[in-house]
Amino acid sequence: MRLATAAWRRKISSNLIMANAPVPAGEGASAPLERPGLLTTYRRLWPYLWPHGRVDLQRRVFLAFGLLFVAKAATMVMPFTFKWATDALVAAIGSKDGAGEAAAAAVPAGLLSAPFLLIALYGLSRIAMAGLTQVRDGLFAKVAMHAVRKLALQTFEHMHRLSLRFHLERKTGGLTRVLERGRSGIEELSRLMVLTLVPTIVELVLVLGILAYEFDWLYSAVVAAMIASYLGFTWKATEWRIGIRRRMNNSDTEANTKAVDSLLNFETVKYFGAERRETERYDASMERYEKASTQTYVSLAVLNAGQAVIFTLGMTAVMFLAARDIMAGNTTIGGFVLVNTMLVQLSMPLNFMGMIYREIKQALIDIDDMFLILHRNPEIADRPGAAPLRVEAGTVHFEDVRFSYIPERPILRGVSFEVPAGKTVAIVGPSGAGKSTLSRLLFRFYEPGAGRITIDGQDITTVRQDSLRAAIGMVPQDTVLFNDTIGYNIRYGRWDATEAEVREAARLAQIDRFIESLPEGYDTPVGERGLKLSGGEKQRVAIARTILKGPPILVLDEATSALDSFTEREIQTALDRVSQGRTTLVIAHRLSTVINADEILVLDQGRVVERGNHAELLARGGVYAALWNRQREADAAREALKRAEDERLLLEEARRSEPVA
Repeated sequence: MRLATAAWRRKISSNLIMANAPVPAGEGASAPLERPGLLTTYRRLWPYLWPHGRVDLQRRVFLAFGLLFVAKAATMVMPFTFKWATDALVAAIGSKDGAGEAAAAAVPAGLLSAPFLLIALYGLSRIAMAGLTQVRDGLFAKVAMHAVRKLALQTFEHMHRLSLRFHLERKTGGLTRVLERGRSGIEELSRLMVLTLVPTIVELVLVLGILAYEFDWLYSAVVAAMIASYLGFTWKATEWRIGIRRRMNNSDTEANTKAVDSLLNFETVKYFGAERRETERYDASMERYEKASTQTYVSLAVLNAGQAVIFTLGMTAVMFLAARDIMAGNTTIGGFVLVNTMLVQLSMPLNFMGMIYREIKQALIDIDDMFLILHRNPEIADRPGAAPLRVEAGTVHFEDVRFSYIPERPILRGVSFEVPAGKTVAIVGPSGAGKSTLSRLLFRFYEPGAGRITIDGQDITTVRQDSLRAAIGMVPQDTVLFNDTIGYNIRYGRWDATEAEVREAARLAQIDRFIESLPEGYDTPVGERGLKLSGGEKQRVAIARTILKGPPILVLDEATSALDSFTEREIQTALDRVSQGRTTLVIAHRLSTVINADEILVLDQGRVVERGNHAELLARGGVYAALWNRQREADAAREALKRAEDERLLLEEARRSEPVA
């Protein structure tokens, strides 16, 4: 997933989705403005936790629950076997005056003379409990990971549906961190709710029932009071820890975002010798993370200590009751062991109950940002029943188009022009005139505030976005390649293209010889954002994939402005070849690249102030002529400086080669 572009990095200035920040407007009126509550989040999670439409996974859920109850039955048998073995041993070593009679009466008939068999039964029950639990977890693993995959895929897909405005307001590292933590959160919740919460509730009910049946209601009352106190303390302590966890997550996101942003701009950091500054910025974020993390561990220690105290007090009280009954002759030593064993077993599910609430709350924090993204409506959406775009000739028409990114700053102020089928129209003008905004509107990254854009008479707001973008090819100024091979990046233009078509596209883009000169050829990795290639090579790859796409409409958005003059001429030759027979809109900074355009429009302050071909605009002596003269003077000055530098180098070389007298 490549969410980062140079344009995004220039515009991003705020941290990613802070924990308590309201959702910014701009993604549709129905976007939630507040974070959802616990019940709302559970309701949203249910479609992922229960595998609708997957009978095989539903069968696994039922089998897992069946094994759950069998495992809990084995768990309850285990302390009884321990009790019986203890009483059998007491009976076996009882004194002649009948001290072991009470213990003997507490052992099931036929097992009194077999304490070792009871000990073996105890071991088998423990093995059965552990084995059944692991089989249950293994069965449910596919269900849990299916939920993770389904939610992650839906969120990832939804991120691509959201508008360009949304992504310009966010940082890549933070956004991917939200996705990563959301995946972990849904996995944790699916396991906790099915594999831990339900079994724990079942075990608590069974323990309370057995204590009341085997001993006295007072035992169950003491244990129930202990459980209530334990859970109440856990709830309050966990609520206190939630705020600390939020601060830790925010500082973690901030640190990760700064690290990713700095590494993506590695070259810029080196250009300005800013390694120390970047390190200090990262360390400041990590310092906040260190403080929040320390508070998290300290609060966890407080929680664990409080839970241990409450449980120990409850366990001690129950053991006092058991000791009292032994002294009164109402129970046996085995009964004391049974109480102790059941309470020790109870400590694990009780600890799970604390962990369940704690982890569920923390998982909800982790997936909260993901759901805010998932339930945000795209700013640009297809209308109900939108038909696919039908391109017959490819005529593009802008009709009185007005647009502003923010109401206070209009960008386009009534722009009207037509790009006839198969012709080339160039848009030129000073920076900030709104040239690139035209291409964004044509791709429907934004909607015009007024006016309309048509292709062969069809308003592009009424057609499906996928069909619109399939009909348009783009060669941008800043070509960002995927961190994969050259062949992958060319094939990205049309994934079902044959190998021969990929090579032909490379040939037409005049990059085939360069690729074939590489040891790995088309399998050569291009590196992060294509940094292993030069600017001209990246542009040729972009041209090749656009050729492979074969769109009827072509947009060249300042495709050569970042290149040197020699490379620009080579790339321009390839672009001229690509645009032949296609409706082409050229957004240009260097006027020398558009002198052969069928029509040139001069855009200034959001309005078309001049139009005509190159010769006509020069003869008019207006804005275009002024721009042309300034660029010619700048080019001449650069050429003069280059010649002077070349001459200086030649003179120095000549002096070094002169023989020493």
